[in-house]
Amino acid sequence: MNTLSEVWSWLTTAANWYGENGVWNRLGQHLLLTVVCLVISSLIALPIAVTLGHLGRGGALAVNLANIGRAVPTFAVLVLLLLTPIGRHGEWPTVIALVLFAIPPLLTNAYVGMREVDQDVVRAARGMGMTGTQLVRRVEVPLAFPLVLTGVRIAAVQLVATATLAALVGGGGLGRIITAGFNLASTPQVVAGALIVAVFALLMEAAFEIGERWGTPRWARGRNR
Repeated sequence: MNTLSEVWSWLTTAANWYGENGVWNRLGQHLLLTVVCLVISSLIALPIAVTLGHLGRGGALAVNLANIGRAVPTFAVLVLLLLTPIGRHGEWPTVIALVLFAIPPLLTNAYVGMREVDQDVVRAARGMGMTGTQLVRRVEVPLAFPLVLTGVRIAAVQLVATATLAALVGGGGLGRIITAGFNLASTPQVVAGALIVAVFALLMEAAFEIGERWGTPRWARGRNR
């Protein structure tokens, strides 16, 4: 109970929320890092998944290779990148490690979504004279959208949790609160930092859930996730 009261005291102390090392500043850094990595990984994974899903060839291999990569700890990738020339370029090792971490759920969900599109609908669209590009844009992607968005949500939540590793190599974000707590031997600060990250991840999850409800067409909401 004493630790919990100290954590509450830390969280309710205004000085811990403002300034360069305050929660709000670190939260902004964490959000920026998450968004940048999510955008980059989406630009890489989604076009590949959509293309392979449409063609129906090579997707299973790509998904399996991406999932094998998930077995490698992000921290290990980060350390290896620091030993290369990339390690001299500020935040890039962290960004690359997080992008590699986010690609598998994006690629897997988007590919599965494309392959699960009703083939009767696809054949009907082809019979109407749709080209491959029109078929992807007007039929397959809209029908696959719920699973694609689910992959984006999973990647975003995982990035929020994993972006705390940036602090281990001098980066910003909420992880700096936790590492500073360790350096100060302050258990309340460590617990408070971890709690803030957890709440942030839950809020990200909730935001995407709301986005899925409002952004997914009614006729596509019944598709499995």
